[in-house]
Amino acid sequence: MPYADLHVHTTRSDGTLDLEAVPAAAHEAGVRVVAITDHDRLQPFSEPTVERDGVTLVSGIELRVEAADGTRVDLLGHGVSPTAGLERCCGRIQRNRRERGRAIADRVEDRLGIDLDLAIEDGVGRPHVARAVAAHPETALDYQDAFDDLIGDGCPCYVPREIPSFERGVALLKGACTLVSLAHPLRYRDPAAALALTADLDALEYHYPYGRTVETAPLERAIDRHGLQITGGSDAHGTRLGRAGLTRAEFQRLGLLE
Repeated sequence: MPYADLHVHTTRSDGTLDLEAVPAAAHEAGVRVVAITDHDRLQPFSEPTVERDGVTLVSGIELRVEAADGTRVDLLGHGVSPTAGLERCCGRIQRNRRERGRAIADRVEDRLGIDLDLAIEDGVGRPHVARAVAAHPETALDYQDAFDDLIGDGCPCYVPREIPSFERGVALLKGACTLVSLAHPLRYRDPAAALALTADLDALEYHYPYGRTVETAPLERAIDRHGLQITGGSDAHGTRLGRAGLTRAEFQRLGLLE
């Protein structure tokens, strides 16, 4: 079991774990450090790291950005001390998320002839719509069906969202965070293009539960080439933490508690 899980989502974005319940979930998993990395949303912490019930919580964020060649990647910022620029950026993204969430829900309701009764709030994303579809008594679709048939990229109810450029995202995160890394580098359609972007970052997410055997040599080459640190986390969207993460020694090398 890892010492630190540095990629966890809560109900403040598209997770199902309440922020207040994170320490208990960490204790259950044997994890001592948890980074809260909700999508495009800052955490209500007074410091970059805080202690809660014997667990260290790292203030984090996951920000989707787009490079000049059209490559879209997710950046993880750890040890956040919010700046006015990052706050404004997150505010714009959240407004767009709400507008997009309402548009997607409307399209799904029109297509299926149902009322999803979905509250559109800050942090809303496609998983909220998929859960509402799966829970509706008048559909036979489950969560994955909703993505595959309705709201996934290119599907009839899909609506794109606005995201910042890679350069803007990196500048904002580096101005506010102790560490900026590339999330789940082997999940992208073109991992090589994604890894090339790490030249401008501090780290990459080396430990990640891909659910399949992956070739880590490209990660190791990027680490060596750009002098990157390694992060790791479970990308938890449920209540189970610690499926991937860092050892105590790996976490201490990041310097997030200095």
